[in-house]
Amino acid sequence: MHHRETETTARIIDGKEIAGLIRAETGEAVAKWRQGGHRAPFLSVVLVGDDPASASYVRGKTRACGQAGIESDTLTYPDSIKEVELLAIIDRLNRDDAVDGILVQLPLPNQINERHVIDRIDPGKDVDGFHPVNVGRLVLGHAGFVPATPAGIIELLRRSDIQIAGRTAVIVGRSNIVGKPLANLLIQKGCDATVTVCHSRTPDLPAVTRRADILIAAMGRAEFITADMVKEGAAVIDVGINRVDDPSTDRGYRLTGDVAFDEVARKAGWITPVPGGVGPMTIAMVLRNTWLAASHALSN
Repeated sequence: MHHRETETTARIIDGKEIAGLIRAETGEAVAKWRQGGHRAPFLSVVLVGDDPASASYVRGKTRACGQAGIESDTLTYPDSIKEVELLAIIDRLNRDDAVDGILVQLPLPNQINERHVIDRIDPGKDVDGFHPVNVGRLVLGHAGFVPATPAGIIELLRRSDIQIAGRTAVIVGRSNIVGKPLANLLIQKGCDATVTVCHSRTPDLPAVTRRADILIAAMGRAEFITADMVKEGAAVIDVGINRVDDPSTDRGYRLTGDVAFDEVARKAGWITPVPGGVGPMTIAMVLRNTWLAASHALSN
C-alpha cells in the first residue's frame, strides 16, 4: 500500500478488521439460530449482464455469505432481458418462502427501469434497504432494513470510539445509496449528530467542510477533499472508489478515494483508507441484513 508509508497523525480506521468482527458476530448468531432447529438464512442475488466489476462484487458477497453460514445463489441473466421478465423473476422470489433476502446487483441495463425493479421487491426481503417502504421506515426512525454502506459507516464510527452525539457531521454527496440515508441515520436519537448535506451546488464548500467534526466524502470525485477542507483532528470517512491512471503500477491504474489521503491523514484525527475502509463494511452489513430478514427481527 503506497499511502501507508506516509507520516500520518490520523488513526487509520481498519474497515477490514471491523467488517471481520461484524461478519463473525453474524456467523455466531446464525450458528445459534441453526442450533435452535432453524434452516440457514438464504440470499438470492440477481445479476444481469456480464459487467466484470459487478460479477466480482457478487462473488465477494456470496463467498462472505458462506463464511457466515448463510446460503446463497446467484441468478444470472443476459443484459438483453426485458423488464417484464425481470419483474416476473422478482415476483417468484417474493413468493418463495425459502428465500429470505433478495439483492438485485445494480446498475441494470438501460432498457430496465431500476426503480420499477426495486419497488417490486418485498420490503421484508429487501436486504439492500432501497425499497420506498424501508426508506420511509428509516426516515421515521422505525425498524427496517438500512442500506449497507450508511449502516457500515455508523459501525465504523462507533467501533472506533468516535463520538457522534453533539458533533457536527458534514456529508458531501446526496445520493439515495449513501448521502440521504446516512444523513437520516446520523440525526436519529442515539446518534444525535448535527448534520449538513453538501453537493455540487453548495457555495464555498471548503468553508462548510472545515466545520465538520465528522466528514463523509461520498461524491465520486477522485481525491477531491484536500487538507485545506478538513478541520484539525476530524474523523474523515472516504466512501469513494475511483480508478486513476497510474503508469507506474502493473495494472496501469490505482484505486483512490474521494479524499487526498496523504495530505489529509497528516491533519485528521481518524481516516479510512481506500481500499480497506468503507468497502468491506458494505458486504458485512448485507450479511447482517440477510440474517435479520431470516430471523424476522424487523417484522414487528
